[in-house]
Amino acid sequence: MKAALVGADGALLHEARRATGRERGPDAVVESILAFAADLRAYGEEHFGESALAAGVAVPGIVDAEKGIAVYAANLGWRDVPMRQLLGERLGGVPVALGHDVRTGGLAEGRIGAGQGADRFLFIPLGTGIAGAIGIAGAIEEGAHGYAGEIGHIVIRPDGPDCGCGQRGCLETLASASAVSRAWAAASGDPKADAADCAKAVASGDPKAAEVWRNAVDALAAGLVTALTLLDPRTLIIGGGLAEAGETLFTPLRAAVEERVTFQKLPHIVPAALGDTAGCLGAGLLAWDLLSTEVSA
Repeated sequence: MKAALVGADGALLHEARRATGRERGPDAVVESILAFAADLRAYGEEHFGESALAAGVAVPGIVDAEKGIAVYAANLGWRDVPMRQLLGERLGGVPVALGHDVRTGGLAEGRIGAGQGADRFLFIPLGTGIAGAIGIAGAIEEGAHGYAGEIGHIVIRPDGPDCGCGQRGCLETLASASAVSRAWAAASGDPKADAADCAKAVASGDPKAAEVWRNAVDALAAGLVTALTLLDPRTLIIGGGLAEAGETLFTPLRAAVEERVTFQKLPHIVPAALGDTAGCLGAGLLAWDLLSTEVSA
């Protein structure tokens, strides 16, 4: 877990990290979050002389932001956790905002990161899986049911690998950091090899690595062109583990996207700027948005 105290202007005032303790079960994870938030508030009181005015929390999985419920997270094992209510009670009644981790990270990238100034952007972190956040005029589009942006489950290769969602050949089975790690472990014969190792091997001229990388980039470009055909974003922000490869990823990716577009306008394709603090900063922005809404009301 990553947590932060965030100023009204989005400044990162203090950051801390803790293990989720998920091996102890979902109830223990929830308690870890509540305790972490309470400790963070206490730190703020001690070091800044005042208590936090609101709280924001971003969680993975399915989120009902309107009701403040963390509906389901496969990796954490929880269902229907009333996160907003529990945090509000633990923090003495301050307003609490709940968001989806990727959409919240996208909010931060859009407002104070790589998408700053773009009225339409798409934020796509390439990690264990692939998700997306659709930015429109300073806000993140959640969709009618809270599922907007799930670009990782666009089918790219109908005869491709099975996906946990029940389909075959989804983008995240082909172009996520996990997918590249699996493919490179198989191609290199080293079961411990991962996507970062593959990127290094590509940079050093290894032909096997180049083929694994090219397959992932081709799949990613196909998914991105589908997304930009539907959404016409001004900026595509790519983050997550694979983006850490820098131009080893971005040079061939820009070329592959450009090769595929016909009538579509090419967006700027840029690396994410905030790294793994995006979620913290985005949760802080959600909290400040709550306060500005209260003031305007």
